[in-house]
Amino acid sequence: MALRFLHVSDLHFGAGSEAGIGQGLEALIGELKPELLVVSGDVAHRGRRAQLEQAHAFLEGLSVPLLVVPGNHDIPRRIPQRFTRPFTEFERLWETTEPVHRADGLLAVGINSVRAWRNQSGGVRESQLERAASLLSEAPSGTLRVVVLHHHLIGAPWRSRKKPVAHRNRVLAALVDAGAELILAGHIHQAAVSERHEFEVTGDDVRAVTVSVAPGLGQPRPKRRGEARGVQAYEVTEGTIAIETRVWREGDWALTGARRFPRGTRELRSLRPE
Repeated sequence: MALRFLHVSDLHFGAGSEAGIGQGLEALIGELKPELLVVSGDVAHRGRRAQLEQAHAFLEGLSVPLLVVPGNHDIPRRIPQRFTRPFTEFERLWETTEPVHRADGLLAVGINSVRAWRNQSGGVRESQLERAASLLSEAPSGTLRVVVLHHHLIGAPWRSRKKPVAHRNRVLAALVDAGAELILAGHIHQAAVSERHEFEVTGDDVRAVTVSVAPGLGQPRPKRRGEARGVQAYEVTEGTIAIETRVWREGDWALTGARRFPRGTRELRSLRPE
């Protein structure tokens, strides 16, 4: 039986771009019936209480299990609040910045990559990677192990000045070693999907790990080129991870891309239907 879930990012509530797409997301959830909605940060535009509350009310109203991590826009811009209590409002609504979702066949672990002293780039501490590794190691055999953070680990197809998570080679290596099969992020408002062997020299390690970045769901800068608007949809079986990219176009969702990746050490050519 296939496991289905959705991945959205960068909603930017409060920027004025959320009108209309909310009903569209509700309709897409009704169509695909996902078992989880992953939200990889920037739910608010300026990290204000009212914006975070608006985003929380919208997401909770979708009636689907949620896993929400913060983005760099979800903390206060004002000083000293930005440094003294950056996640107070986020944690008031979502309880934690590093949620964990457990279900049959699925374990999703959130990592908070936001750093108050960094405007764009994020970071992940060694203790966070160790925690993620401990959680992933507890998953039963065959469970899809997913890690979610805001800052991307792979580059955008279109030019972007947004920096990836700091020391991303170290972060990726640690997550791979921890057993992650799927690493989800946002931040760049562009869809990007790749299997690690497409960009990383790995020697004898043939285990597949797929990295996926969701396009932004919000559009706070509508005239900026290179900022797409859409979602990633995942369907996972025992041997494959299928990813569809759907973009918001003229009041509806258009399927613009579909890719399929192996799980574990299997190869796709051995999984082709007869």
